[in-house]
This record gives sequence, structure tokens and C-alpha cells, in this order.
Amino acid sequence: MDTTERPDGPYLEWTVVPSGIGPLLLAATPQGLVKVGFHAGSEDRVRATVDAVAARLGARARRPEPGAEVLLAEPVRRLGGYFAGSLRRFDLPLDWRLCTGFNREVLQELDRSVPYGSVVGYGELAARVGRPGGAQAVGHAMGSNPLPLVVACHRVVENDGGIGGFGGGVETKRALLALEGVLPQPLF
Repeated sequence: MDTTERPDGPYLEWTVVPSGIGPLLLAATPQGLVKVGFHAGSEDRVRATVDAVAARLGARARRPEPGAEVLLAEPVRRLGGYFAGSLRRFDLPLDWRLCTGFNREVLQELDRSVPYGSVVGYGELAARVGRPGGAQAVGHAMGSNPLPLVVACHRVVENDGGIGGFGGGVETKRALLALEGVLPQPLF
């Protein structure tokens, strides 16, 4: 439900912002950023995602007018800095409630230990969380990441040097790795 007032009880603030890789859905709770979604150009897709996140969290959703964000003001500003090349670490409060168990453990390790401009193999990340041989499980964790871009799953690549998959699409992954200087910028 969209309202112009802060709803009573648990709430979720959301918005769609332009970025260097297309429109992004951002959602936050008072605990922190809870969802980043790619390909947010479809109103139906955005609405379905917001409704699902709000239902899972038992929260009411609100979309403030552009520029009137409260919970999302800092994430919006930092995303702009990231795409402008002036921000290398988001350092935002994150609400991890949309992931649990092994997936959360892997994503938190990724966030802690794989900085801007670097990559890690699926197998190496699995070993870092005590699951050598768990590369496929790490791939699943990356695919379920509710905070892509901010928790930089685009930095996880195949151990043999391949780029691997990405929920935002392989071309988006290439663009993000080029932005961070890991890959050359495309010629056109």
C-alpha cells in the first residue's frame, strides 16, 4: 500500500531509482536496506516484489515522493556515488531478514572480505565459510541474494576464470566488473 504518511507498525519504504545498469528497486526497513532489485522498469514486477517483501516481513509498504525518501535517502545517495566512481564501499545498515542460514553466512563473508575491484571464485568463497567443495551451494546463495550490488555478488566468478551467472544478467555483471576495473570497459 502506498501512503504519503509513515504507516503505523512495521513498515517498508521503497523506491525505484535510475542507475548505470537500468532502474533499480530499493527497499528499506528501519533496520536497514533490505532489498535491491534489478530490471525495475516493469511496474507489475516492482509491485509484485514489493508486496512479497512486505508480506514476508509483516510490514506495510510506502513509496515516498522522489527526493522525500527517509530510510532510502542514504542508499540512493551512495548508489549515485558508486555509479559515478567515487564510492567503493556502501557501508550501509543492512536488514538481513530475507536470507538465513548458509546463504546469509556466505553473503556476509562476501560483504566482509571481497572489496571493490576484486573477485573471488565460488569454490574459494565456499572454503572461506568452511565448506570446501561447496561451490554450487555458494552459487545458489549468490542467486538468492536480496541485496545484489550492495552485497556484491557480481564479484563472485568461476574458479576457472569464467564470469559465471548473475541474477541481473551476465551483461550487467560485466558492466559492474568493468566499472570496478576488473574487466576492460566495453568499446561500445
